[in-house]
Amino acid sequence: MIQQELLQPEHLPSKHRWSRLFVSLPAWPQSPRDRGRRPVDRNALLRTLIYQRLSRIRFLQQVCNQLAENPPLMAELGFDPYASAPTLERLSSFLADTDHRCLVAIRTELTLHLIAEGVVAGNHLGIDSCPVESRVKENNLKTALRHSRYDKHCPPKADPDARLGVRIHFPSEDRKKLDYFWGYRNHVLADLDSELPLWEITEPNSVGETNVAPALLDAARLLPVTIRSVSADAEYDSDVILNCILHQLHAEAFVPANPSHLSQSNGFRREGQKVFCPANLPMYRSGQMNLKTRSYVQYRCPFHLGPKPDLLTCPIGHAKFSTQKGCNYLWRITPNPRDQIPYGTEHFKKHYNRRTAIERGFSRLLSLTIQEPSVRGLNSIRNHCTIAHIAVLLVALTAHRSGYHDKIRFARTFVPNFL
Repeated sequence: MIQQELLQPEHLPSKHRWSRLFVSLPAWPQSPRDRGRRPVDRNALLRTLIYQRLSRIRFLQQVCNQLAENPPLMAELGFDPYASAPTLERLSSFLADTDHRCLVAIRTELTLHLIAEGVVAGNHLGIDSCPVESRVKENNLKTALRHSRYDKHCPPKADPDARLGVRIHFPSEDRKKLDYFWGYRNHVLADLDSELPLWEITEPNSVGETNVAPALLDAARLLPVTIRSVSADAEYDSDVILNCILHQLHAEAFVPANPSHLSQSNGFRREGQKVFCPANLPMYRSGQMNLKTRSYVQYRCPFHLGPKPDLLTCPIGHAKFSTQKGCNYLWRITPNPRDQIPYGTEHFKKHYNRRTAIERGFSRLLSLTIQEPSVRGLNSIRNHCTIAHIAVLLVALTAHRSGYHDKIRFARTFVPNFL
């Protein structure tokens, strides 16, 4: 009687060779344990969540079911194919309890490898953010609530860290639609040439773009790249951000002017230290205004302050004469960083149009379900978003090292088609 050997699970071929992808993944530092039950390999858990992102699987339970039914896949991800698959609680606990700095270290190491191997130049950068909606019933318009759905003083009980935010849509050129939601925003600093993310920060919706951008730019100074320009939309037009780009990074800033920050030149005229209103009357100086980053000298309407002109009313019938005590003019006395930006020139338009590269980068992150988290809480959402960025960088690094230099941006199709 011929005795046949059984085919072992780890010898079965898997559908895709995931192990080739994870060769370039930095190892997770394992902390020694002298007592207690044996911990699950965190490298395998991270590979599992990267597999979830690249396979576009939203819910963790579906990942657990696939691993339980596919021992070769468990072996590819680093688990014992003879043991039980990781449970839902184990994966959920990994996202909720893992120190976010550990994942940031892995993401940073991947970025440094891409820079060292010439995949990312880092000369021209872009800043933008995308919303990450929390999975709470307040965001489901089909559910009925006893309280106000969008009361910013009442965060959802299922996710107390989430904050109220707004999404802006443009159904047509002359229409703008606003949608409110509870959740977070993923702020990204990306390389415009390779369209790959260099740094990312996830914060609740209550933290605006202008508060996160300086931290992104400070992180860029730690990378071994020569930054020549930074592009962003008008939301990032602030003195702090522009000064950081121009004076700390010593780069060009291609940020369009926000209309609220433009100088008051509608009919006002300056001659020396005097200011004349649109009616050509000399305005009266009423003091100095000091803000955090800038100072202004304020000029008021001569009808309400200073010597009265020989007139009974405003010569041009200005609406502010009776409603706001006349015109008000602010003369900025601190240097304005916007004076160094060549608005309206072909050079500005050419570089600002390159900002669309970060939009294409976001589309790849969206294809990895970064906007569809199955977990709640700030730390879990941060880890969820960082793992999506790790997946994008890992695919780019694997494609480059495998000889597919033109496939570094194939986040969705590289594994099934080229591995």
